[in-house]
Amino acid sequence: MGAERFGFECTAKDGASRARCGRFHTPHGSVDTPAFMPVGTRGTVKGVQPAELRALGARMLLANTYHLHLRPGEATVRALGGLHRFMNWDGPLLTDSGGYQVFSLAGINQIDDDGVTFQSVIDGARVRFTPERAVEVQAALGADVQMAFDQCPGDPRDRGVVEQACERTHRWLERCVRAHRELGAEDRGQALFGIVQGGIFEDLRRRSVEAVTAHDLVGYAIGGVSVGETREDMRIAVGSSAPYLPENKPRYLMGVGMPLDFFDAVAQGVDLFDCVTPTRHGRTHQAFTSLGQLNLRNADFAHDTRALDPDCDCPCCSGFSRGYLRHLCKSNEMLGAQLLTLHNLRYFARLFERMREAIARGELAQLREAILPSAMRRVSAAELAE
Repeated sequence: MGAERFGFECTAKDGASRARCGRFHTPHGSVDTPAFMPVGTRGTVKGVQPAELRALGARMLLANTYHLHLRPGEATVRALGGLHRFMNWDGPLLTDSGGYQVFSLAGINQIDDDGVTFQSVIDGARVRFTPERAVEVQAALGADVQMAFDQCPGDPRDRGVVEQACERTHRWLERCVRAHRELGAEDRGQALFGIVQGGIFEDLRRRSVEAVTAHDLVGYAIGGVSVGETREDMRIAVGSSAPYLPENKPRYLMGVGMPLDFFDAVAQGVDLFDCVTPTRHGRTHQAFTSLGQLNLRNADFAHDTRALDPDCDCPCCSGFSRGYLRHLCKSNEMLGAQLLTLHNLRYFARLFERMREAIARGELAQLREAILPSAMRRVSAAELAE
């Protein structure tokens, strides 16, 4: 573990928006922000080795408490040296608390004021998570940043449901903070982030910001987005949360993963992001490129000798043709998904590198105009041939 402790510093501001560059310090190194964290749910970013992740530009990864609790179990991870050694990743790590599974596994869980009873997705066994238990499990896993246990509401447009979820999230945060401090808090080398809820309602978001920031934590997250609301609703949720979070702490938007959403949120002052988008798209043979989004199963790529993306320096774009990539995808060869995953992760890392450079120059709006027309468009092989 390095000598650095937790802290955040702003290193540049855009001027025309709330966008900022920063540096988030952790015991396992610093992360220049805005930054994207690849998702390694079960302790691995699917199909990618840790050294490859670092070479692609990743500096901080995310893993999931619920899934690691089920398999192999936090006791096993701790016995094998903690999550960093377990994954062979020496950079910063963040663990989600399992709060998202309260939403995503709603059909097989029961929520009460004390916590959540899940049905294991592995063997159907009863799994009980309380705020205290979520903190204990994350402490055993040993990531740099652990997330508070929260309730992500199933319908962000139902005010009654959202209000109840907010109130429960705020009560649970108090219990998380108490458990975190009893276990040694930052002196143990772990930080706790609180999570703002509030659905699409501006007043509930503002109220949640006040409740969550009443606790002096290392950082704060915006939750309950990308769960079925419209893009405009997401903008409202982020715009009524991010600008009101402390300027001297990192701001983390959970589970958002499309270029347009990145630009919108960064302009509101968000620093950290995570999503399965680049890896899941890679496994389903979808590629983000400077030309647009490509489906590599498209028959028109069968005889295409060109590199996937002429503006990319990743391993996928250094020697492999679109025709070969299509062959791998159609044949369901592992290499196809691996190469496209590498490419998508590099695309995301380079996007954030360019955003940091643009913010420092005060040119984020210009970068947005240059990138988004292609980044959000699906392009056919026929269009590329024109």
